[in-house]
Amino acid sequence: MTAPAEQDLKQRAVVALTRARERTALLTSCVDDGELTAQHSPLMSPLVWDLAHIGNQEEQWLWRAVGGREALRPEIDPLYDAFEHPRATRPSLPLLPPAEARAYAADVRGRILDVLDGARFDGAGPLVEAAFAFGMIAQHEQQHDETMLITHQLRKGPPALSAPPPPARDSGGPLEREVLVPGGPFTMGTSEEPWALDNERPAHTRIVPSFFIDTVPVTNGSYLAFMADGGYRDERWWHPEGWAQIREHAIEAPLFWRHEGGRWLRRRFGVTEPVAEDEPVLHVSWYEADAYARWAGRRLPTEAEWEKAARHDPATGRSRRYPWGDADPGPVHANLGQRHLGPAAAGSYPGGASPLGVRQLIGDVWEWTASDFLPYPGFRAFPYKEYSEVFFGPAHKVLRGGSFAVDPVACRGTFRNWDLPVRRQIFSGFRTARNAEPV
Repeated sequence: MTAPAEQDLKQRAVVALTRARERTALLTSCVDDGELTAQHSPLMSPLVWDLAHIGNQEEQWLWRAVGGREALRPEIDPLYDAFEHPRATRPSLPLLPPAEARAYAADVRGRILDVLDGARFDGAGPLVEAAFAFGMIAQHEQQHDETMLITHQLRKGPPALSAPPPPARDSGGPLEREVLVPGGPFTMGTSEEPWALDNERPAHTRIVPSFFIDTVPVTNGSYLAFMADGGYRDERWWHPEGWAQIREHAIEAPLFWRHEGGRWLRRRFGVTEPVAEDEPVLHVSWYEADAYARWAGRRLPTEAEWEKAARHDPATGRSRRYPWGDADPGPVHANLGQRHLGPAAAGSYPGGASPLGVRQLIGDVWEWTASDFLPYPGFRAFPYKEYSEVFFGPAHKVLRGGSFAVDPVACRGTFRNWDLPVRRQIFSGFRTARNAEPV
């Protein structure tokens, strides 16, 4: 990959930071101050905490660390330390009220644009090289925007957000259920993507045996068949911890679904509507995804299998940035960036297919994989251990591919997400895989 010129990097950083801030403003201006300060779920922070946390992280990394300037509000650092205060306790903190939080974030942003204008990237160290710190902060804000969108999904009351529906599925005929991914080596991870985060690095070779993977994510219609067959009542399909979870909480369907009048309905951002059978299933835990796969006589793909299906080009042997190639995502490729408030129908976005024909690997729904969140060979924590390293281990499962709620700056073929296997409020779905018969 050719190194971008300094001015191009600055422009890319300005665009990414501006787009993130516009989305933050949308998510925090569509509700009143009472809703900003309320905790809509113990799983999530009050929206006003996220707003000030975004400004505080920007101040710490770009104003202080990159700009070398004195702290603007050092006294609030502990309030917005995500590791010091669990989400459930944040409403009890003396948080900045909405108007002050907005003013603080805006003040920091104005100063940061001046820092960026005067920055020099060559030879300035790894934090600044290729404008990494600015890209990291843009990704951080977009990740919190996704978190705030989850909070909007959890809040009760009338809709506060709106967006057009995704485009209709291309009517090019039925798709094959699965795609064969040939075995052999491929390059996993990256050492070249300038804004890749530490857990995506370094690039390394993985050898993956041949396997089949679903052409599209598992749909609501397919998941309804699992439910109708007693999937939530049959212990055979469940990991022991998952079985205990659904029994304890009387779970019988994806989160936000309810059965009424002989049909399944879902609540999405304040709107109750029938479950659309052709959409990818959403708001399922890893345990639910794993149980469905077992019921279907299949399994979840490993993280390496998922990335090979998404990036490997058998014709050239190289790994692409995205399934469709190296070009940045556009509306023809994937459902990203909160352009829509839900996934598109399974089989959509033929322009985003992989070389082997696998669709919707990027966008629509985060996809659970079978893999624990572990470091790659040669991993080095950067710029701080708390971004990835403290989460490594069997407690967290890897999700790949992004969702409709993810901005393109925080989504690529190498991007790794992770969460606890019980999580259901996230925008998570899955696809299944199976071993290929040896020849």
